[in-house]
Amino acid sequence: MAERVQKILARAGVASRRACEELIRAGRVTVNGRVVTLGESAEATDAIKVDGKRIVLPAGDRYVLLNKPKGYITSKSDPEGRPTVMDLVPASWRRGLVPVGRLDFNTEGLLLLTTDGELAQRVAHPRYGCRKSYVVKVKGRPSRELIRNLRAGVVIEGRRTSPAVIRPFKAPGARDAANSWWTVEIAEGRTRQIREMFFRIGHPVQKLRRVAIGTLKDPRLPPGETRELTAAEVAALMAGAGEPPQGARRRPGSRGAPPKGAARKAGRS
Repeated sequence: MAERVQKILARAGVASRRACEELIRAGRVTVNGRVVTLGESAEATDAIKVDGKRIVLPAGDRYVLLNKPKGYITSKSDPEGRPTVMDLVPASWRRGLVPVGRLDFNTEGLLLLTTDGELAQRVAHPRYGCRKSYVVKVKGRPSRELIRNLRAGVVIEGRRTSPAVIRPFKAPGARDAANSWWTVEIAEGRTRQIREMFFRIGHPVQKLRRVAIGTLKDPRLPPGETRELTAAEVAALMAGAGEPPQGARRRPGSRGAPPKGAARKAGRS
């Protein structure tokens, strides 16, 4: 079945779909020896090359959940040589995997990595409404008025953030009366958005952890460890992020559900 070339590239793990579109615009992509333009389609069996190197599609899509600790870049590689989230993924899983969205260097929590470009687009792009939930520790105790302002949206780099759901949170064992904890639910995920939101009301973030991606949660997954998603989890994510275009739906969990308790130990392997 023919599909847009940028979708095939994203499914092969070349880059995000948007970045693949830029590769096509730059004339760096060929199909059967011919330079293609944005909007063209191809078959998965065609000879599709980026900068002269043929792409290889995975046999079936893979969906990986990582509990990211501090001190890792959300990227496939880093020119400065800093550790990336890919260092925490078992080597046998890495081919074609792309992180979905970003958690900054000092932010912890759940991160989805997948070879499925369609699902990645639907989870990451705000127009599909996949909400992400965070637990946040901030300096001091914002007033009710300041929290109302955050819920309504604040201007960051000339653009107002979308409305957010913000509630007080009782952190287990927290005894620091000078600071406060909150849960924040957003659908945008702009760069450092939550940190910037609280900074603008004078209560900078001290700790930030993502605890849910749409319907996807796993409070028992230890920091630095990974596991594959079940077919049911993939289906719930797709359903929660809107219906895919006609003909784009694939059977989720094509590699099969992992055995019970199959959290994989993190680290290089």
